[in-house]
Amino acid sequence: MQFRDLGAQYQALKPEIDAGIQAVIDSTAFILGKPVTELETKLAEYVGRKHCVACANGTDALQLALMVWGIGPGDAVFTSDFTYFASAGTSSILGATPVLVDIDLNTFNMSPDDLERQIERVLKEGKLTPKVIVPVDLFGQPADYDRILPIAEKYGLKVLEDGAQGFGGNIRGKLACSFGDMSTTSFFPAKPLGCYGDGGAVFTDDDEENARLRSLRAQGKSPADKYDNREIGMNSRLDTIQAAILLPKFKAFTAHEIDDVNRAAGWYTQRLKDRFVTPTVLPGFLSSWAQYTILLENRETRDAMQAKLKAAGIPSMIYYPRGLHQQEAYKWMNLDDAMYPNTVEATNRVLSLPMHPYMKEEDVERICGELLR
Repeated sequence: MQFRDLGAQYQALKPEIDAGIQAVIDSTAFILGKPVTELETKLAEYVGRKHCVACANGTDALQLALMVWGIGPGDAVFTSDFTYFASAGTSSILGATPVLVDIDLNTFNMSPDDLERQIERVLKEGKLTPKVIVPVDLFGQPADYDRILPIAEKYGLKVLEDGAQGFGGNIRGKLACSFGDMSTTSFFPAKPLGCYGDGGAVFTDDDEENARLRSLRAQGKSPADKYDNREIGMNSRLDTIQAAILLPKFKAFTAHEIDDVNRAAGWYTQRLKDRFVTPTVLPGFLSSWAQYTILLENRETRDAMQAKLKAAGIPSMIYYPRGLHQQEAYKWMNLDDAMYPNTVEATNRVLSLPMHPYMKEEDVERICGELLR
């Protein structure tokens, strides 16, 4: 059994994926070829943004957006404490200071209440200038933008949606990666829409931001002359082969995969809800189920259950074993666990189960049988 069965997906889409790869090889347009432009157009239309700028990975996507806004030393960037390191690390790369925010234990997403507390704390200390909020659409469910966006407006902050795990989710039909001033996603293979390597994208409705993103992903080149660099940028382009792989995968993603993962999530919840804390999807929200994550009683119970599943040949993962405030790179901040009680509790109790669009009900039955035995 695979945690996320990319092989099953490939077998289902093999003719189209193979043909797309071969077409790129035949064309020899390996960098920024036609499939990249086609993918950008389709993704922008799907999300409901004016522009999509593909790049090398989801981390670069976040950094490119922050670079467009001129984020740097002295700036505060607010993001979740319970997430992958890139959500905070990209602001650190630019010299800004990430300000970590506790989560809502029901959804694992940024707590709007703690976000406002952290903004007020930074303003009171007077050492940093609040600039950007980076909410994370964790495990497939969009963050609580109904509450986060008014907070951003109240304090005059930009919002950069980190939709790496949330692509395909929505709030009352408004799709992930359409929230905030800019948004990003990742095409890492295990993401809801993944390629066969690294890849990412930035979404914006602003023409000037679009032009700068395209310049910055190519070393800051001038639109008219690639040997006239107007500013310091990055080398961050999505390979044409990866775009060719993503096109048929995106077709399947919109046609049936979102429905399929939600069906699989329903199978899990139906069987597990009376014994475990199963994922909460807020009213009006739809998850793309990057992960199906349950909460167990404590760390010892969780670790024992993971070992039990492993002995039965069932993979599971712990996303995440520690909060960002507990990681070595941010020890200098001297942030106490007491500031992040929900993050700390989550790190001790979470267990993510196999989840993908090609799961069969008998697979879920087998996994749940072991969990409940």
